[in-house]
Amino acid sequence: MIVVNCRFLTQKITGSQRFAIEISKQLKKMNHDILFVAPKNIIHKDIAQELNVKIIGNNTGHFWEQVDLPLYLRKIGNPLLVNLVNTAPLFYKNKVVTIHDLSWMHFPDYVSKKFYMYYLFLIPKIAKNSLHILTVSEFSKKDISNKLKINDNKISVIYNAHNRNFKKIALKKEYIVLSVVTLHPLKNIARLIESFIILKKLGKIDNRYNLVIIGTENKKIFSGGKKLLEICKGRDDIFFKGYVKDVSRLAEWYNKAKVFVFPSLFESFGIPPLEAMACGTPVIVSNAASLPEVCGNAAYYVDPYDVEDIAKGIETVLKDDKLQKELIKKGLERVKMFSWEKSAKKLIEIIKEVS
Repeated sequence: MIVVNCRFLTQKITGSQRFAIEISKQLKKMNHDILFVAPKNIIHKDIAQELNVKIIGNNTGHFWEQVDLPLYLRKIGNPLLVNLVNTAPLFYKNKVVTIHDLSWMHFPDYVSKKFYMYYLFLIPKIAKNSLHILTVSEFSKKDISNKLKINDNKISVIYNAHNRNFKKIALKKEYIVLSVVTLHPLKNIARLIESFIILKKLGKIDNRYNLVIIGTENKKIFSGGKKLLEICKGRDDIFFKGYVKDVSRLAEWYNKAKVFVFPSLFESFGIPPLEAMACGTPVIVSNAASLPEVCGNAAYYVDPYDVEDIAKGIETVLKDDKLQKELIKKGLERVKMFSWEKSAKKLIEIIKEVS
């Protein structure tokens, strides 16, 4: 028997949780000898029902994962435990762990001290005492190997993918510059906003363009501080739409946008650019971390630390119809490289090797 740690069903959905959910759905389809377990405080009850999740223990959070989960596993015969979102029971060795990235190591100021200290204690230890480590890009594999001193033979890459409901539909493009992100400093939204304001101020793009930002709120949204936030509030061309749960509605936004911009400072993978490509929208991304690996030749690249370069990228793509068509064509081809089915099959092969 294989057991999947579904603590991710108690967490808000970001890229890591999306990976865990989609991989779990595929595992459920492919292998009936898998047990999905979770603590009692599940917030995604529809997904839990689809996976036929078994609720175990009386605790929640880290305490559930470090105490209740391993106690239950030993009770049922120490099966292989698959962990899909960074953490895992420290004192249970028959496990595989997914470490998406080490962003907290590179940017400690962007996480709480409590979070940083816990991960600094936990992650290196579970990396060393796990049978195998999974991650979502060659970039992250190299980073984990170097930072945690792990032999790269112990690390396998299982790519993310996009939901197949994101596709090109017959919608007319509108005057929209779109970004879909978790609103966190690493996503670099402050510089995106500054670049958009510069373009408008200098008359470099049509005045009818609006900047639409979709994503969950975070108290540390703007690395530029309160002044930038006040500038945004005073404008009628910058919109924060919050989290859009409905996939069909989000797909409409991707399809309507003239261009999609993702100027992230650090990504282990980056699913939104794939979603935009699948919807037939030209993509502009930063030339940092894993994004060149994921997007290949299907994106226009900018320096995420240079506001003027981000602005130049947006202006260049918006004004060049030929470039737009080229990026759309390449993007529609690029997304075919990634699928949750292929990723789940690779995981099953790894499970067979380590079991």
